[in-house]
Amino acid sequence: MGIGGIGIWQLLIVALLLVLLFGTKKLRHLGNDLGGAIKGFKGAMKDDAPPPKEHPNRVQDLRS
Repeated sequence: MGIGGIGIWQLLIVALLLVLLFGTKKLRHLGNDLGGAIKGFKGAMKDDAPPPKEHPNRVQDLRS
């Protein structure tokens, strides 16, 4: 058994059917588009703004 009860032979049959239905060129374009979408999503989720710096004249609380 493989992933979620699906064996290697079932995965190979599904892959073969996808290649027969869409062709390798179409699947390659779909893979590139999906990869670009994931890359864009990760870039949007990344916080590009630097963390705010404390003001140098700010008085710190000395209570301990």
